[in-house]
Amino acid sequence: MNGLELFLLGHKLIRIGQDAIPRSGFHTLTNSARTILVDVFENPGSSIREVTERTGFPQSLVSSSVAKLREDGALVTETDPADRRRTLVRPAPGAPEKGRRAAESTTVDAALAEALGVEAAEVAELVATLESLARRLSGAPT
Repeated sequence: MNGLELFLLGHKLIRIGQDAIPRSGFHTLTNSARTILVDVFENPGSSIREVTERTGFPQSLVSSSVAKLREDGALVTETDPADRRRTLVRPAPGAPEKGRRAAESTTVDAALAEALGVEAAEVAELVATLESLARRLSGAPT
């Protein structure tokens, strides 16, 4: 497998994961807003500039997306006390837990079975492989 194949696989897995998440406001977000939201959840307390650097999106897009996500109650912002010119962004209190609870209410089994056209026994094996890969990538003990 080369880098492009891994990238394309990751993109397909993202789509399957999105299909497995219960319908919510998350599905109405643009891909860029979803990417920004996930980045802030993974890096709370980041400045707009840091989010811009990690995502590769223009600062104007990051700023407008953060403003919309703040209005929707998913993110909160504050002025950086160390540098009053910077805005820091983090998940709104309770937002990560709310999203996690909604996502945990279903499994990926049906979405994987549909995407791959396989039976339940094979899906169980694939899920176990994905769980193992997720643990390794997160640095958790295997």
